[in-house]
This record gives sequence, structure tokens and C-alpha cells, in this order.
Amino acid sequence: MSETRTRNSIIHPLPPEISNKIAAGEVIQRPSSVVKELLDNAIDAGADQVKIIVENAGRTLIQVIDNGCGMSDEDLPLCFERHATSKINSVEDLFRIRTLGFRGEAMASIASVSQVNVRSKRAEDDNGWEMEIWGGEQKDVVPVATDNGTSISVRNLFFNVPARRQFLKTDVTELRHILRTVQYAALASIDVAFEVVADGEVIYNLPVQPLEDRIAAIFGKSYKASLVSFNEETSYVRIHGFASDPKLAKKSRGEQFLFVNGRPFQHRYLTHVVLSLYDAWTRNNEYPFYALFLRLILPGWM
Repeated sequence: MSETRTRNSIIHPLPPEISNKIAAGEVIQRPSSVVKELLDNAIDAGADQVKIIVENAGRTLIQVIDNGCGMSDEDLPLCFERHATSKINSVEDLFRIRTLGFRGEAMASIASVSQVNVRSKRAEDDNGWEMEIWGGEQKDVVPVATDNGTSISVRNLFFNVPARRQFLKTDVTELRHILRTVQYAALASIDVAFEVVADGEVIYNLPVQPLEDRIAAIFGKSYKASLVSFNEETSYVRIHGFASDPKLAKKSRGEQFLFVNGRPFQHRYLTHVVLSLYDAWTRNNEYPFYALFLRLILPGWM
């Protein structure tokens, strides 16, 4: 059968090194995509302190350091296998996912188009473990002295796919996307402290804090005095968050945040409904700040 395919077929399975690069184009579109995936993993690992370091808007370095549960020497290489995950064990689990990541695709995609170094240590272990993957080529796992948690460094993104690097925008634009990603994570996880350092400059240093204080820490102290809180609950959904006074409306979008069950999402109609509430106080093309959290109350969910 294989001989017939070799002689007559033009269809053939792609080798992993190629299929992973193709998958990376779907999962990893720009540096902020890497930041999002690494932040999701850190938060899912139970971290309450996360540090993000970027250089050249993530082109040359993206490093995320957390104090989460860490990984063993066996789990370390498995986290870079496609469709390997700790979040799903059965089909039923797909209907009660509470984590941010669960598909097991991101790390394999990141490793296929960058130079990755990962150090990780569990609290119960005497030492941690280190591994490197360059362009999908995995090296040995070796013992290392490191703090509890995980540190992942992603260097030279798309170094082996130069065509993709050409689609990246300016450093200013790419950094703006990274900070937007961090803002979503920081607003959704106020029980986690975040520090962001870009090219040696501290952009954010956010302790664990109430949502109102975090909004002010990210967007400016003037916001705190101008926030209106809301909190409503029905039999199937809970809604809470903050919206700004109309006088803080800006000419550009970018400070409108929607979440469903802790996950950021985009919804044109819901965005239109929220903005329309400001019509009496704002002009056309003015956009107020809001952070709107919806939690769907589903059977079997807390």
C-alpha cells in the first residue's frame, strides 16, 4: 500500500517540522500572540506573580517569569508536544473548561518559529530543569538551579520564517499590541501581580489590588474618580465592572474591554449597545473606557 502511494499519490502527510510552522501562522501571528499564550499558561499554573520582559517589541526577546506550580523533567518536553495538555482528559471535559488554555498547540507552535529556553521547578523538587528548543529541534532536559515556577524565554521570533517577520509592524505598533494583551490579563486577574519591562523600562508594576485600583494604575489616577461601578445578576448571567465618566471619552478605540467567564472577547453588537448608552453625552467617534465582565451561570458550574 505504501509503495502504491509512493509511486502514484501526490498527497502525503507533512513532516512535523513543516506542519508546526503552518500551525504557528494560525496561533502565533505576532509577538503579542506569544505573550498571550505564555500569560495564559502562567495564570493557569496558579501564579500570583508574573513578570514580562520584552526587547525590540518582542522581536528579539519575550520572557515570562512566573511563580506557578512548575513542571517536572517529564512534563517539560511534553509541554512542547502538539495536542499534549494537562487540561483535558475526556470529551466531557470540553464542556466544563475553566482554564485559559487547553488545546496544547501554542507551545509547539512557538517553539517551531523561535529559539526557546525554559526553566521550571516544582516546590517539592530539590532542583529545577532546563530545556532549549530551536526551530522545533528539541535539546536534552538538564538539571538547573532556579526558583520555583517557570521562566520561558522566546528569542528571535520567526527567525526561520523570514517571510512572516516582514508582516510585523513597527516596534511602536507591536508593543502597543503587547501592552493591550497585558491589560486584558491584568484586568481579568486582579489576584495576580504583574510587572512589564520593555527595553529596560518598567511599563507596569501592578500589585494584587482591587479592580478599581488596577484600572487607575494602568490608565491613570484620573480614572479612579470618574469610574461608575455596576453589578447585576439574573438566573443565567452575572454582569459587573466599571465604566468611565463621558468626559474621559477619547477619539480612538482601545480602552473598551469585554470578558466572558474571565476570557477576553470581541462582540460588535454588545460593543454597540454599550457605546450607545453614551450617545447623549459624547460626540461621534468618541469612545469611553469600560471593563465589562459577564459570567454565564451554567449547570454544574460555580
